[in-house]
Amino acid sequence: MERIQALKAVAKALAEATRQLSETSDTPRLDAELLMAEALHIDRDRLILNPPDREPPKRFWTMVKRRTKGEPVAYITGRRAFWNIELHVGPGVLIPRPDSEVLIASAIAHFEGGEGPRRILDLGTGPGTLLLAALDLWPEATGIGVDSSRRALTYASANSRRLGFEKRARFKIGDWAEGIDETFDLILCNPPYVAEGETLEPTVVEHEPEEALFAGPEGLDSIRRLAPEIPRLLAPGGLAAIEIGATQGKAALSLLERDGLEGELAQDFGNRDRAVLLKWG
Repeated sequence: MERIQALKAVAKALAEATRQLSETSDTPRLDAELLMAEALHIDRDRLILNPPDREPPKRFWTMVKRRTKGEPVAYITGRRAFWNIELHVGPGVLIPRPDSEVLIASAIAHFEGGEGPRRILDLGTGPGTLLLAALDLWPEATGIGVDSSRRALTYASANSRRLGFEKRARFKIGDWAEGIDETFDLILCNPPYVAEGETLEPTVVEHEPEEALFAGPEGLDSIRRLAPEIPRLLAPGGLAAIEIGATQGKAALSLLERDGLEGELAQDFGNRDRAVLLKWG
């Protein structure tokens, strides 16, 4: 009987939280489930399939209140899943997004049937998102993650240690590829690409770091900086995958396709242009 009462209490709390969050979130039920799972110290699958027989703790409602004020779920829970790994994140760090997974999927397709990349470079690594996901896929690989934010690199280093990659990943503060003089089999980059004045969700603008989002009037300033660096960094047979905005395909391809590199566009899971893939011709 106590278990039934606890399950009813969880269900009731989820319904009420969903109602409250519907005013500020496009995914109120999902948000409520993620927050409940965090409050109960379990994962969401366990919450749905086999919830524990205890009532929601008070901290659940504290987290719901934070979410109703627009704070991202990932900052509230302190973690975000990306590809096959889970990353710890927090305020001041760009939250990993599913759109960026097209870069990893493109790399898998490029190296399919071969040994995979041995050296990986992640420019603008944030909390280590792309580099650590790639190292998880290719156990023999090593790599470097670069970011201009010390806060982001603190998270990246901690994520690397937690995932057991500290001997294979090195993180350095830097201005894109400045000071890097080796070549890489795989270059991954999610640069800022939002145009100044472009409308974003308030939860993004108010909470995530501006320097990781905006890149000039057209959103292409960072890509212009990167374009001359890629040819000297990319090893023969390698792949560079650069994330872009959904309307930037033609312009970004024109900027990045140079010095013998040939490019193509890759689409995200919503069939929108999301990355420029560069290889040697």
